[in-house]
Amino acid sequence: MSIEYKFHPNKKATIITAPFSGGQPKGGVELGPEYILNAGFQKQIDSLGWKTTVENPLEKVSLEEKKSNIKDEYGVKNAAIVSKCCQLIFDASKKSLSEGKLPLVVGGDHSIGTATVGASLAHNPDTCVVWVDAHADINSPKTSDSGNLHGCPLSFLMGIDEDTYPPEYSWVPRLLKSNKLVYIGLRDVDEGEKKILREHNIAAFSMYHIDKYGIGKVVEMALDKVNPNRDCPIHLSYDVDAIDPSFVPATGTRVEGGLSLREGLFVAEEIAQSGLLQSLDIVETNPMLAETEEHVLDTVSAACAIGRCALGQTLL
Repeated sequence: MSIEYKFHPNKKATIITAPFSGGQPKGGVELGPEYILNAGFQKQIDSLGWKTTVENPLEKVSLEEKKSNIKDEYGVKNAAIVSKCCQLIFDASKKSLSEGKLPLVVGGDHSIGTATVGASLAHNPDTCVVWVDAHADINSPKTSDSGNLHGCPLSFLMGIDEDTYPPEYSWVPRLLKSNKLVYIGLRDVDEGEKKILREHNIAAFSMYHIDKYGIGKVVEMALDKVNPNRDCPIHLSYDVDAIDPSFVPATGTRVEGGLSLREGLFVAEEIAQSGLLQSLDIVETNPMLAETEEHVLDTVSAACAIGRCALGQTLL
């Protein structure tokens, strides 16, 4: 069964690589895009009827070697290199959208969410964001204990505690409205983030809701919150750690009790079925954190499957 993509009727996509680890301290996540592409990801997407090209906006910059584990005066780490990476990914994503192509960004850590979501909102301010993740990633520099910027992308886009931002983030378009963001799969949320979610009345479905209602009902309720008329474009931002580490072990911040692999793929399938997908990112595959070769294979396979399901692969 072929899915009609309302915002990409010509089924053209740009696979944008974001080999970057500066939003968090662990090395290896910058290898995610290479492993995913080496697994035949582009061919898999092409086989679904998409015409794809690959862009590598970070290939001429050396950001990894500038990474540090020291907080700056704003309480965050690596603001300059994360901002630089995000600007390059933002430009590549925005260019892809302006050419009528779906940007499919493969990370890298989730600090790039500032870029991918920002580009989608800059292209179409009505875009709603479905954030599939174990973590809320909405700390501001003020509320972040760790100072790791992969935990802050959404606060920058919403302008939360904006007087605490490092100057490197002044370029970020603060276009994300609280009623256009919904979470699926949360299970490790900081106290400061819980407060932000409550104060801004942001729709969030944790693993508790998935256990209670089932994944089908939760995806339906999530879309009812941010896209009630099913007419707005969707940006799907997918952190592989939303899926339980028993299925996806090679990722940076593992939290037990996550989505099963089938539940995780169902989310992508259901967003595809809506026909409203405008843009996609798949992040936090870290081959270096695997204990066995099989762990690498499982995680990379899951990341590829998320992309295929979002771009129209069906079981029948």
